[in-house]
Amino acid sequence: MGQHDHGDELPPFTVGRALEFGGDPVFLILCVALCLLYGWGVARLVRRGDRWGTGRTVSFGLGVLSIALVTCTGVHDYGMVLFSAHMIQHMVLSMLTPVALLLGAPVTLLLRALRPAGGGRRGPRELLVAALHSRYVRIVTSPLFTIPLFIASLYGLYFTPLFDTLMETRAGHLAMMCHFLVVGLVFFWPIMGVDPGPHRTGYPLRMLELFATMPFHAFFGIALMMATEPMVDTFADPPDSLGVEALAEQSAAGGLAWAFSEIPTVIVLVALLVQWYLSEQRQARRRDRAANRDGDRELAAYNAFLASLESRDPAPGRGNR
Repeated sequence: MGQHDHGDELPPFTVGRALEFGGDPVFLILCVALCLLYGWGVARLVRRGDRWGTGRTVSFGLGVLSIALVTCTGVHDYGMVLFSAHMIQHMVLSMLTPVALLLGAPVTLLLRALRPAGGGRRGPRELLVAALHSRYVRIVTSPLFTIPLFIASLYGLYFTPLFDTLMETRAGHLAMMCHFLVVGLVFFWPIMGVDPGPHRTGYPLRMLELFATMPFHAFFGIALMMATEPMVDTFADPPDSLGVEALAEQSAAGGLAWAFSEIPTVIVLVALLVQWYLSEQRQARRRDRAANRDGDRELAAYNAFLASLESRDPAPGRGNR
């Protein structure tokens, strides 16, 4: 399937055109399914009398909305023929959407909504817990895996023939979009996700993991901006109806990639600092409670000691009667 055939029907790229309903129905189904599943979990907790944070629900909803904005609108159609529109899809799905979804704590919600199977059986909840603690999840959430994967998703995709191969078919394009989302989720989950997971290093190390990819991200954007010829064949000859030049589009795509290496990083850094502060507050409260319990035990032991002394020493004057 030639990607430029569809681009010949597109007028120049504008915000209004980009936000028109369109895109691929697969992502629309995905967004609806995510909303229904999350809504089911919240409703189940509410019926049970439990509480679920409104902020988490809003964050997850914004994450799903971000998927819809770049896959269920005109952005998706323009992303087939314009490098800048495609880069918007890539950066949103891999940098912004995962952060919003993870702050919504969907795995925690699912664990609380699902009931234990009981009787030694393995129901959905038990299978989910086993998966979270599996060797496979420990490997794919390790920084030794997530950081190279995140970097390879840029250089291994755009600087090799793989990108053009995937863009030749609808299935390849869908797989690429899903890949962006999964890579972002896998990268950010051990860094700032609030759901349980096998890797939970200290907050300073998480910040180092976050900053480790920034130079590679920035260099990728600069490489696109400074290139003197098209880097990928898919966007080398934009349709005349769009009124753009290939190198200008590529430079714009590089600028977007560079900018997105900064903006989401600041958001995640703020989230990490807030989580770190709250964690320290919780630990301080636990230490205070432990100190109070120790103080109570010491006071009780001291009172018992005094009572034992009184029982052994007769009151003055009793022994003279």
